[in-house]
Amino acid sequence: MSLPGQTDWGFAALASILTALTLWALSRFAARLPHAEPGPRSLHHRAIPRVGGIAVWIGFLPSALLAPPAVPGRWPIWLAGLGIIAAVSLFDDWRGLHPLYRLAAHFLAAALVAQSLMESNVTAVPAWLAGSFVAIMLVWSANLYNFMDGSDGLAGAMGVCGFGAYAFAAATVGSDAACYLSLAAASLAFLAVNVPPARVFMGDVGAVPMGFLAAASGLGGWRLGLWPAWFPLLVFLPFLADATLTLAKRLVHRERVWEAHKSHYYQRVLQMGAGHGGTLVLFLGLMLATGGSALAALTMVPELGWTLLAAWCAGFGALFAGIDYHWKHRAPISR
Repeated sequence: MSLPGQTDWGFAALASILTALTLWALSRFAARLPHAEPGPRSLHHRAIPRVGGIAVWIGFLPSALLAPPAVPGRWPIWLAGLGIIAAVSLFDDWRGLHPLYRLAAHFLAAALVAQSLMESNVTAVPAWLAGSFVAIMLVWSANLYNFMDGSDGLAGAMGVCGFGAYAFAAATVGSDAACYLSLAAASLAFLAVNVPPARVFMGDVGAVPMGFLAAASGLGGWRLGLWPAWFPLLVFLPFLADATLTLAKRLVHRERVWEAHKSHYYQRVLQMGAGHGGTLVLFLGLMLATGGSALAALTMVPELGWTLLAAWCAGFGALFAGIDYHWKHRAPISR
């Protein structure tokens, strides 16, 4: 497997330094920042600043402007969509925003990037239909990533593992890896202050754009032939599986899916006694395993990628069934 080049690592080092410095600056004004307050649907018992994602994007900015990745369409359009998502998410962190307004902004940004992704569409599917499907995927990824940002370290760890895998996969085929590696490095610097006990949260401003970019980059890499379609799905499977299955169950039970809750599998693992540390260890292990196996399959046996993805899905199904079983028998005590 090819490694990212020296320039890629230079941008990554700069990203981690800028992220760390911004986090330090934010800590100087921690009392003035918006805080996540403890409540009946929270997994924390103290107020914690929640806009640490600002530091991640400041760290990412140099590589985004000076060493953009290869993408379908025009990279400035991608940055515009990412900027819309980040701005709306920051406003939501600071002042609060009605879910419909948030969703409208998400779809606006997704439409911009979807149109860019679908330029030179050569499939038999009508462009408007393919673009609509892509926009929905982007919006879902943005929100599912945010849903999974409820326990210390999870969102940062997924950023490190997910975008790190993208960087190594891009480098393998000789494509630009600086942006992906920089975002992984910025996430690592953030993770240093977000591991249990967390001193700052990523917040919507960090998690929502990161989920958006994870899906856009995954689709973009597939469109350019950097990796097969199964690769980004497998890399981010720990988040995809938990959030998607939880949403499906809530829809079946006619619950209000837009309201905060504590029924994700990672939340149940935490509440059953693993705590933030144990939950991070479990999910970090899953992230490393899915990402590592995705890279191994990509470089050695790409034709078995879909089989590997199916096997991992079955494994997650068994894991979640076990969590459900233990939750059912321990819920009266744990809740």
